[in-house]
Amino acid sequence: MKILQLIPELDAGGAERTTIDVAEAIVQAGGEAWVASRGGRLESELEQAGGKLVRLDMKTKNPFTIRANARRLAALASGNGIGIIHARSRAPAWSGLWAARQAGIAFVTTYHGTYNARTSVKRLYNSVMARGDAVIANSRFIAEHVRIEHGAVLAAKRADLSHLHVIPRGVDFSRLDPARVDALHVEGLRATWLDGREAPIILLPARLTAWKGQQLAIEALARLKGRLDGPLPVLVCAGDAQGRGDYVHSLRDQAAASGVALVLPGHVEDMASAYMAADIVINPSTDPEAFGRTLAEAMVMERPVIAAAHGGPLEILSDSETGWLFRPGDPDALAARIHAVLTTDAATRKLRGQSARQRVIAHYSRKALQGSTLQVYKELLDCRQ
Repeated sequence: MKILQLIPELDAGGAERTTIDVAEAIVQAGGEAWVASRGGRLESELEQAGGKLVRLDMKTKNPFTIRANARRLAALASGNGIGIIHARSRAPAWSGLWAARQAGIAFVTTYHGTYNARTSVKRLYNSVMARGDAVIANSRFIAEHVRIEHGAVLAAKRADLSHLHVIPRGVDFSRLDPARVDALHVEGLRATWLDGREAPIILLPARLTAWKGQQLAIEALARLKGRLDGPLPVLVCAGDAQGRGDYVHSLRDQAAASGVALVLPGHVEDMASAYMAADIVINPSTDPEAFGRTLAEAMVMERPVIAAAHGGPLEILSDSETGWLFRPGDPDALAARIHAVLTTDAATRKLRGQSARQRVIAHYSRKALQGSTLQVYKELLDCRQ
């Protein structure tokens, strides 16, 4: 089994983390795991997993570079006996599709997001993610989205759509375990984020971009003024700005004008400690999440979680059982949920946290992701022998 995965970069994110997880599974199964990418902070983890990085500009949308990448990938595949090209993003997928055709090998895609399409040209561009010999959706929500958006493209491959698979993202329970977290590190994080304040911490782990809901979270906290017995929570938005300096400035200005304490620590490497340092973890995305990886991770850490009631989170948690849901885009609804969680007694929150952990362990393990993906590869390779 020799598999080449394509991804723009190897920085933080669900698609990037899944790339590493699958590379590890391929190597453990006795295969070779190749990854074509610009690289990034997860390069060392790929190396530790036994994967091989091929450094290419897979992020570019330049059509000439995309075509050139296709030729390079085809040569790489043919020269190394690679049997499958697996693309995890649209621009690399076009290179991968053409390369697979040229090399005469199987092509797989994983549909990691909804990929908004306001024009027919954009829909055509997005459709490459439905052109695989196998198409993987990372939630039932995404599978339905693919059927609606690209039903004809899917049916052109197989009329029964049996090549469309739902494989949810997986959580690494060895890396995310409340019992293994250093309490002193957690206290250190809290002290840094609170900066002398005595207040609850609301953690929003996501890259800093408008649809992730940072502005909505600030609005919601501002509406809690005078409604809590204690101080207003501190909002920690942990994630890379990825060059969006103007958006960062706008968040700081909004928080200052609203009287909300905002902490922007950037990328946080030790997310297990970050989750444990939080009193509540929120996922207030204004557009539907394809899956909601940070939500599942926080649940494994037995944290109280609040999420917008659309997309993948509807599959991950049960409202008022393993977490709390609120009406998407509504700051009053989010404020009400934060108030409800903060005023829930500690014993109830602990029980819900334990239930949340068990739910994720039962349904969203990294081993299940790895095993299901390897099975897709095996079926494709068997069909071509």
